[in-house]
Amino acid sequence: MHYFFDWTDLHKALIALAAGILLGLERELKDKAAGLKTISVICLGACLFTILSVKITSEYTDGARIASYVVGGIGFLGAGVIFKDRFTVSGLTTASVIWIAAAIGMAIGFGEIYLAGLFLGACLLIVYTARYMNLALFSGKTNKILKIVLLENNVWMKEDILKELKPYVSSMEQTHLESHPDKLVVTLNIMIVTTRMAELEKFLVGEKRIESFEY
Repeated sequence: MHYFFDWTDLHKALIALAAGILLGLERELKDKAAGLKTISVICLGACLFTILSVKITSEYTDGARIASYVVGGIGFLGAGVIFKDRFTVSGLTTASVIWIAAAIGMAIGFGEIYLAGLFLGACLLIVYTARYMNLALFSGKTNKILKIVLLENNVWMKEDILKELKPYVSSMEQTHLESHPDKLVVTLNIMIVTTRMAELEKFLVGEKRIESFEY
């Protein structure tokens, strides 16, 4: 076992801290649950666990198990920032950043600085430019689950409203239908250009045959 101070460990810690700050800054600016402090500490902690796993590895001790537990344990932190609210799920990007922050911290801990830098750069490229890539490649389209409650249990009315919805959306698919004595609840999976959201909302609010809607 190697129980001695190594200056390279200090360098690794500083690099891991810098990487964590760069990854966490974007989440912090967007006011996410896991921001700069959380991502930085995760990256630093993963680096430390990896350094320890290297130091205690010997003929009789398998230090790689420590690093493997980091991979499994980081999933619990990621799951903690994912929230499901009815038809929407938020926090997936933050959970992914937590995951790769740990991976980059581990790479630094193993001394793979250039490899860590490569993946850090790729991750930053994605989180900072994905929105613009979406606008350029997909014309700013977004996918929504739209739930409409009709005032009457009338299939013909439903078909009529769906026809009137078509001009506002790029694509539309009915995924669920609930029949009640006095109303009909229709769930739709729609693809819509983000710039047309206001027009769609204006139509839904102004449609007297619709009791309520949500997405």
